[in-house]
Amino acid sequence: MARPSLLLLTAAASALAVVANASTIAADATQSSAPKTRLGSSIEQDLAQRDADAARRKRGLDLREQATKAAQARLEADLAARQKEAEAAATPGSTAGGAPEAADAQFDELARIYQAMKPKAAAVVFEQLDMEVQMKVAQRMRERSTAMIMAAMTPKGAAALSMALARKSARMAAVAPPAGARPQRPTAAR
Repeated sequence: MARPSLLLLTAAASALAVVANASTIAADATQSSAPKTRLGSSIEQDLAQRDADAARRKRGLDLREQATKAAQARLEADLAARQKEAEAAATPGSTAGGAPEAADAQFDELARIYQAMKPKAAAVVFEQLDMEVQMKVAQRMRERSTAMIMAAMTPKGAAALSMALARKSARMAAVAPPAGARPQRPTAAR
């Protein structure tokens, strides 16, 4: 067998060196994106932390902006409602209608308060009220609550309230026509 020449061996060695260098360059290119040192990884971690903090601050600012806009909308709606109420109160015909509604709301609230109290405690305070207030509050209470409070009242106070309620009921029945009755037509004089 013939021996290869020195020139042929040198060419083969240089071809292997080229292939080895190409593979080394390719490996370096793929590894260059990953940091090789602790300093490089620390820098990347710091940048990632800064990005996360910036995103968190941006979300917080967005939420604050939304809350501010919602609060502003509520304030504007409240202001508009108050202006409408002020205009309604300034109208001459609406003043008479607004005051009874407020008084009714007060009596409704008093009725809820007295219903929530224990009957004995409520009776002591209830008897001290003006008879008109007692009647309006008692009419707005549940019958059972009114009965329990009246049972705890003094006999004189309970009787006075009962009589006042009966008189008011009689007046209301006299003013309102019976449900089944037809209005009578006036007859002409002949």
